[in-house]
Amino acid sequence: MAKNKLSIILENIEPQERLKQIINFSNSIEVDPHVPPRRYYRSGLEMVRMANVYYDEGNYENAYCLYLKFMTLFLEKIREHPDFNSVPAEVKAANKAKLREVLPKAEKLKQKLLEIYKEDYNNYCVKLKQIEKEAEDRRKRNQLKRQDDSRQLPQGPPSEFVTAQIPSPIDGVYYPDTNSSGSGTIVPSAPDLPHPYESDISFPTIPSFDRSKKPSSTSLTDKYDTDVLRAVLVPSKVMPWFENLAQSNTNKNIETCGILAGKLEKNQLIITHMILPKQNGTADSCTTTNEEEIFDFQDQHNLITIGWIHTHPTQTAFLSSVDLHTHCPYQLLMPEAIAIVCAPKYQNTAFFNLTPNYGLQFISNCRKTGFHPHPTDPPLFKVADHVKIENAPLEVMDLRK
Repeated sequence: MAKNKLSIILENIEPQERLKQIINFSNSIEVDPHVPPRRYYRSGLEMVRMANVYYDEGNYENAYCLYLKFMTLFLEKIREHPDFNSVPAEVKAANKAKLREVLPKAEKLKQKLLEIYKEDYNNYCVKLKQIEKEAEDRRKRNQLKRQDDSRQLPQGPPSEFVTAQIPSPIDGVYYPDTNSSGSGTIVPSAPDLPHPYESDISFPTIPSFDRSKKPSSTSLTDKYDTDVLRAVLVPSKVMPWFENLAQSNTNKNIETCGILAGKLEKNQLIITHMILPKQNGTADSCTTTNEEEIFDFQDQHNLITIGWIHTHPTQTAFLSSVDLHTHCPYQLLMPEAIAIVCAPKYQNTAFFNLTPNYGLQFISNCRKTGFHPHPTDPPLFKVADHVKIENAPLEVMDLRK
C-alpha cells in the first residue's frame, strides 16, 4: 500500500483500534437540509469515482474512507433530508445499483487494510525493541567508560576531592551529553527523530509511557485534518479562454459562469474541462439552467466537479454574499472546491474558498437570500492557497449554443 502521512503516523496503533478510527472518521458525515438532495446524489457518484482512483493507485486507506462515506450517506443519512421524497425514482435506483457494487468491494478492502495494519504494527514493535536495545547498549558502554575513567583518576588525599553523586537513570535508560566532556546527562527519552510530516522516513520514537502499557493513540480526525486539502491544478488557459467566451456578456455588463471539472490523480485534483452551461445572467448574478446537461456530460467523461468560475464585469475580484451562498454547496461536498473570479475591467483574477473553520459553517447556517450584508471579521472567505497554475491541457464545452 502506498503510504501517506496519515498511515505513517498511525503505525503505532493496534490494528483493530486503527481500523476503528478510520471507520469512525468516515462515518462522521452529516446531511445539510439546505443542500438539494440531487446534489448529494451527484456527489455520491463522484465520491465513488475518486475512491476507485485511490484504489487503482494503491492508496487503500483513502479509498476505504470514501467507500464508507458513500455507504453511510446513502444507507443512512440521506433519508434524513426533508426533500428526500422528491428525488426521482430512477436516480434512487441508480444509486442502489452503485451501492450493490461498492458494498462487497469495501468489505474486501477492510480485510486487506487489517492485514496491512497488522504488518505495520508488527514492524513498529520490532523497531521499538531495536531502539530500546540500542539505548541499553549505550547505557552499558557509558557505564563501562565511567568505570575506566574512575580507575585512571590520580590518587591523593581524600580531602582534595569531592565525589559527585550521579543521579539514577530515568526509566532505566541513560543517554550521554554529546556536547559536554563531563560524565553525561540523564534524559527520559530517546533523541528526537524526524517527524513524519517533515520526512519520508517512517521511524518510531520511544513513547514516554510505562513499558507494560499499550502505545497511546491520537485522534484520527485531529491527525487527518492537519493535512486535509489536496492541491488543485488549474490550467493556465482557464482564465483567458473563459474571459474570451464571456466577452459578449461582459460588454453588456452581464455576468457569465462556468463549471470546472476534472479528475483525481496522485492525490491532487486536476481541472481538465471547463463547461459553460445554459444560464441567465444579470449585472451582479448568474444562474445556471438545464443542469441535467451538465450531469450527462460529466458522466460521459467520468468527471469530478472541482469548482466554478464567473466574471465581475464592472467590479473587482471578490465573493459577494450571493457568491458565498453559491459556493457553499460546492465546498460542503468537496472541501477543495474553488471559486475563480475574473474582473476584466481591472485585469484581475483571484481564486477563493470559504474559510473552513468559520466561513463555511457561517454561510451554511445563513438563511438569507439575495444580496445581504455579512460580517467581515473574522473573514468568511480567503485566497485559495492550495491552487497550482500550470501549463496543462484543457477542454471546453459550451452548452449555451
